[in-house]
This record gives sequence, C-alpha cells and structure tokens, in this order.
Amino acid sequence: MSAVGFPAFPPTGTATKGAVRRGQSWWARSWVRAMEEFALDAGPLKKGRAYARTGRVGPITVSPGAVQARVQDDDGEMYHTVVSLEPLTDDEWDRFLEALASRSGRLAALLAGEMPRDVVAAALDADVTLLPGIGDLEPECDCPTWDLPCLHAAALSYQAGWLLDADPFVLFLLRGRSREQVLDALQGISARGARTGAAPSGLRVLGELPPPPDVPEPPVAADLLVGVPDRTPDGTPVDVAGLRAALAAAALDAAERLTARDR
Repeated sequence: MSAVGFPAFPPTGTATKGAVRRGQSWWARSWVRAMEEFALDAGPLKKGRAYARTGRVGPITVSPGAVQARVQDDDGEMYHTVVSLEPLTDDEWDRFLEALASRSGRLAALLAGEMPRDVVAAALDADVTLLPGIGDLEPECDCPTWDLPCLHAAALSYQAGWLLDADPFVLFLLRGRSREQVLDALQGISARGARTGAAPSGLRVLGELPPPPDVPEPPVAADLLVGVPDRTPDGTPVDVAGLRAALAAAALDAAERLTARDR
C-alpha cells in the first residue's frame, strides 16, 4: 500500500488575533492525550508544541503503522522522526467494517470529515481498538536526546493530530487501510447485504422497494368540501357543487391510473 504525503503546515502563532486553532476535535485530542500521558517529562512536550506551531516540521508522510517527517532543531539540524501505531489485523478490520456498515450515518459523517463517537463504539463492539491509548504510540528519532518522546517526536505528534482533525481517514490509514480500501470494503458489504436481503440499518437496497399501498376508493362528490360556504366574505357566489364534481372526477381519474399501474 502506498503512503500518503501531506505538505508541511505553515507557521502559526497562538497570540495573534485570528490565529488558526488546530487539533480541537475530540478524536484529535484523544491522539494527543495518548502521547502526552505517555511522556516522562513535560519539557519536551512544551517545546514540541512550539516547534509544531512555528513550522519546524517538514512534509508529513502517513503510511500503515507510521507517521514520519523531518523536524528542524534550533541549530538548523534536521532529524528524521517517526511515530508508530500498530495496524489492525485483517480479522480486526473485517469485524470493524461489518460493525461500521451496520449504520449508514457513520459513513456519511466520516465522509464529511467527522468522527462520530459511535464509530469508536462500533470498533469496541467488534472488539477492536481504533483510537490509540497510553503507550500505543511509539516515537523514534535519530536525534541524540533520550527523552521519550523527544521534542521532535512531540512536534510531529501534535501535527499528526492536526491531520486527524481535518480528516479522520488518516487514522484509518495509520491502522492499516486507506480511504479507498475502507470505502470499497463497505460497498462490498452493502452489495452482499443486497444479495442476501440483509441491508444495513438505515439503508434501503435498490430493487427491493416495498409493495405499493392499496388504492383507496375515490370519494363521492357529496363528501367533499364539507362546511365550505357558498359565498366568499365579500358576497361572491361559490360554485361548491361544481368544485365537488371536479374534485371527485380528479380523484376517480387518479384511482384509475394507480390501479392500471399496479396491474
């Protein structure tokens, strides 16, 4: 599976009015929390946040199991940094996709750039962990420091959260499947449901429409426009009998057309 590249984020200040605030979605915060709560020292995290905001992280490459980039240090040295996340197994993916396909609204939200909480719930129902927990993110860097994570890996982790903020399918890629693979698999599940008659909840399988309702007997003219006055408020006469006859004729014609269509 080919990796996906993302251009470097431009510098952005936090004190500037109107500055871009990134990583605000709950799933991006979950990613960042998994990294921060694993850290042994808050110092590299603080400096990593500054590196992320000031454009020290180069273009990011996301592939199954890893997000990586080159990060520039204060002295101008570039370090290769990787944050790894274990992909799901094929069996875990099969279970998760079946659960994900059980409700159509989940996919629609993902395509709109949202991560509904019941997507994570669907993963849990399938006995699959989608979002990383403490210790699931493994930082690596060729810098000489021993911090875990180092400030370069912290900077990359923060910007990875920004990517997740914009597109939750980035998390799926890290877990082993691209957007196209996920969509193709869900389409296959839907098609299989169409053949077996088991459509996902909220989806209607094309070609299996319910039978039309019985055509009611058309009303008689005397039952129409009951209580309608024969004059308007300004005294203009109203041909109630004529209106009743016209409506009854229209109802009879509609009933005949519906009956002919169902034969």
